[in-house]
Amino acid sequence: MNDKTDSFVLRDDRIIATVATLRRRIEERFPGSGLSGLCQRLLDVSQHAAERANQISQPIKSIRILGFAMATLLIVVLVASVIYALLKVEADKIGVLEWIAAIESGLNDIIFFAIAIYFLVRLETRIKRERTLKAIHELRAIAHIIDMHQLTKNPERYVREWTDTKNSPKKTMSAFELNRYLDYCSEMLSLIGKIAALYVQHFDDADAVAAVSEVEQLTTGLSRKIWQKIMILEQTRVLDDCNDTQPDQPDSPCPTTPT
Repeated sequence: MNDKTDSFVLRDDRIIATVATLRRRIEERFPGSGLSGLCQRLLDVSQHAAERANQISQPIKSIRILGFAMATLLIVVLVASVIYALLKVEADKIGVLEWIAAIESGLNDIIFFAIAIYFLVRLETRIKRERTLKAIHELRAIAHIIDMHQLTKNPERYVREWTDTKNSPKKTMSAFELNRYLDYCSEMLSLIGKIAALYVQHFDDADAVAAVSEVEQLTTGLSRKIWQKIMILEQTRVLDDCNDTQPDQPDSPCPTTPT
């Protein structure tokens, strides 16, 4: 495979390396955190995903062999039926009714074997689809867990006028650390979409592709929500800088409130 073809293929080793690098970055920034442990889980899943995707793309040999044997048997039965009919014609001069009965019997055998072969072909697809959907469901669950991790990370708490209540989450991060935390969550969500795409890269099944599209839509929506928080945090930082450098100036170009 040449380089031009490789550029249009998702490489599982690159995805795994990216997830591993992200896990190290999170651990360095937030050692021992739940997000670091979750990224380790995502790394394990990405490594297994490479193996699963490769297995799904490969034919199931037992089903293929059985289908080939039945197809061969179908051809043998068909040829034997024709030879038997011709020999019968030469020996007994059979009439129209006997011909009709022989043809009907042969057609029944052909239909039976054809249905069996079709069932085996569909069985292989169903088995692969079930494996794919199970793996994608695992990725969907991780995406929701990531969303739970960033759920209480409210950037508006960094506004100077903010007042905590008795049950407010504890503020344990600086604005910069919160920015990095949210960005890590967004990166993990993006990688989930890439891992999901591995399963259908060489398995063109409509149900599996639809499930991957749903996961990508989910992660994109969650990531968009996170980036809204990052934008609020950035606007809050800009507002604080303006208030520190240009206090009480009505003609200041700084925004008055974060939006």
